[in-house]
Amino acid sequence: MKSNSDKLKITPLGGLGEVGKNMTLLEYEGRILIIDMGLNFPEDDSPGVDYIIPNISYLKGRKDDILGVIFTHGHYDHIGAVPYFLNKLGNPPLYGTPLTMGIIEKRQDDFPNQPKLNKITVEDGIKIEMGPFKVEFFHQNHNIPHNLGLFIETPVGNILHTSDFKFDKTPQNGPPTNFEKLNELSERGIHLMFSDSTGAEIEGSSLSEKTISRNMEKIFQKAQGRIITATFSSLINRVQDIIELSEKYGRKVIIEGYGMKTNVELAQNLGLINVKKGTLVDRKNANGLPDKETTIICTGAQGEERAALMRITNGEHRYFELRKRDTVVFSSSVIPGNERTVQNLRDDILRQGADVYHYKMMDIHAKGHAQSEEVTRMIEIMKPNFLIPIHGQYSMLVKHKKLADKTGIPEKTLIVENGEPIILTPEKLYKDEKTVNAKPVMVDGSGVGDVGGVVLYDRKELAESGIFVVIVVLDKKTKKLKNSPDIISRGFVYLRESQDLLAETRNKTREIIKEASKSRKKSKPEEIKKTMERKIEDFLYSKTKRRPIVLPVVIEV
Repeated sequence: MKSNSDKLKITPLGGLGEVGKNMTLLEYEGRILIIDMGLNFPEDDSPGVDYIIPNISYLKGRKDDILGVIFTHGHYDHIGAVPYFLNKLGNPPLYGTPLTMGIIEKRQDDFPNQPKLNKITVEDGIKIEMGPFKVEFFHQNHNIPHNLGLFIETPVGNILHTSDFKFDKTPQNGPPTNFEKLNELSERGIHLMFSDSTGAEIEGSSLSEKTISRNMEKIFQKAQGRIITATFSSLINRVQDIIELSEKYGRKVIIEGYGMKTNVELAQNLGLINVKKGTLVDRKNANGLPDKETTIICTGAQGEERAALMRITNGEHRYFELRKRDTVVFSSSVIPGNERTVQNLRDDILRQGADVYHYKMMDIHAKGHAQSEEVTRMIEIMKPNFLIPIHGQYSMLVKHKKLADKTGIPEKTLIVENGEPIILTPEKLYKDEKTVNAKPVMVDGSGVGDVGGVVLYDRKELAESGIFVVIVVLDKKTKKLKNSPDIISRGFVYLRESQDLLAETRNKTREIIKEASKSRKKSKPEEIKKTMERKIEDFLYSKTKRRPIVLPVVIEV
């Protein structure tokens, strides 16, 4: 037994109260172990933003305290923030499987001036020691190969991190869930378990990839023309299945989309995708193939504007266009926020006479996350003293807790959100009184963190109401107008069709300037601009019942 003074601090910077942006810190006596460094994709409330990454201000000035970063698997919500953090964190050692490290390394090509990765490859069964932590990696089924759970020995007790997981006895590519190993880990004693919550609200158990394969085969049996399958580039197992079905039914395969090509090539080099000689065909030589002997595996299942499937559908692809006898398969679920875009894409495909299949029509996509029965079974196998649900929206975390309560560990499950540090001792698990800054950081182009709430508010206002610019030139001494006010409108009114409104606005501007010039204390340009902004905004609202962003420009000569 350890003394009550032994404390392990756990600080979640992402992944709690949200799906994505996963990053957690384990800290003992000032030494820090980082688990994952993920990103999130923006939704409708973040216009113009490319990615959202965790806030690492808590780690400022603590480069020397960081022991290393462990990655559970190669999905971007677990690895995507690496290029933005390496320099800031002193280029710490990175631990991951060959596939995970390969994806991280390939992405570094898009970020020049980055330091050489300090990478250490690990695999199922490997044990490493990092300061006060001893970490053992173990295989977990997911929808990407080389996914690892973590068994972490700490001075205050053993921690088990499930990673994203599902129980699959018949996976299509890779080993099944190793229940014998899970039971063996449980017998060592689990003091605290971090467990995946993404599928906790869905009743039952997740589908096996074998089931998906059988349904995909039905599509191959029916198809009379080309089969175009769109899925995530990281779903290596699904790509392998489509290749095997294509070979079985005499089809050549074209891999289309930069991310898809990159990951398939990487997976082939690692032996995770096996292809018979002659199956893969370069897109330049594909148009000579009979339609019934052609499969295209591409990106674009989320309706991304420049992805391969969108360009094929819109007739903008250099080598392929949609044909009436084509069969288009969306072999992925829809990310929240993309529903309308994906539906519009499906409609456009159907209008052109092609057939469409998606996961709501038949089981052609299996989520990579445990559902309620599997979540419960993991708790029953591990029998942890304490549980922290991770990887999920708040409602998912709450559902996870309710499932845990039924297994006999009520009051020992703690729901935590980003920025709420947790203290673990040999006897207790509780929240620290002090929170840390976990406000998300926006990535926009090459800018990291320079887009905040004010900028996003202005972007939303511009999108909803437009901008109205009024330019005036004043005499520096008299403050009188030297020109007729110039007006620029974008997204508010079309100038050529709004001449009366523009004339009235110019007259209103003249009145504002006239009042300012009569003032005993000649108004400064900044004061005139504020007055113009307020009064012109009110004037435009009285005429149109809309409030564009009014931007006055005052020039003194």
